[in-house]
Amino acid sequence: MNTATLPGPSPSRRSFSRWWDQMSIYLPVLLMMLLALASYWLLRATPIPEEPGPKPEVTHEPDYFMQRFSVKVFEPNGALKTELYGTAARHHPDVGTLVVDAARVRSFGQQRQLSTATARQITSNDEGTVFVLEGNAAVVRQAGQGANGEPLPRLEFHGEYLRVSTEPEHIMSDKPVLLVRDQDQITADNLDYSGDARVAVLTGHVRALFAPRP
Repeated sequence: MNTATLPGPSPSRRSFSRWWDQMSIYLPVLLMMLLALASYWLLRATPIPEEPGPKPEVTHEPDYFMQRFSVKVFEPNGALKTELYGTAARHHPDVGTLVVDAARVRSFGQQRQLSTATARQITSNDEGTVFVLEGNAAVVRQAGQGANGEPLPRLEFHGEYLRVSTEPEHIMSDKPVLLVRDQDQITADNLDYSGDARVAVLTGHVRALFAPRP
């Protein structure tokens, strides 16, 4: 019986096979090297973030303006707390104040008693709790009822300078003032009024004009 012998691989193929077997051993190492080189290249190509520069100096120059505006502040339950009107306003960031020209402030205190403040210029802090009224200043608190139902008379404060705090309610002035309570009128050089106690302390040249009682 005749048999046939298949030819074996050529010397060149055997040499390539041995070379490939040797290279396959180092292939993972080569891949890791390529990945490391790629990561290094990406790191070099990524721009370095700039370090934050010094904060700009806060100056007295206004950082924003408003013209013929109205600003409203509401209570957490949605009730109107304060409303500010003005023809022009400038905010000074260094002292945290808002200066309003031809201003009017409407605010609601306890028992929703309405108070209105007007002046040629009103300066308020950022929290809206302190108002400095200058020039033909007036604060008018409408008549109402106290927490216990007692009647509260209408009160008016007039002068060239009034400083009003809302928490708690406090009005003071170191310049001549006029206090009007219903139909009674009192003038003085200085005023210190506490809204919680409903007590006004007037000093200096005090003059009072009381309307006749029924």
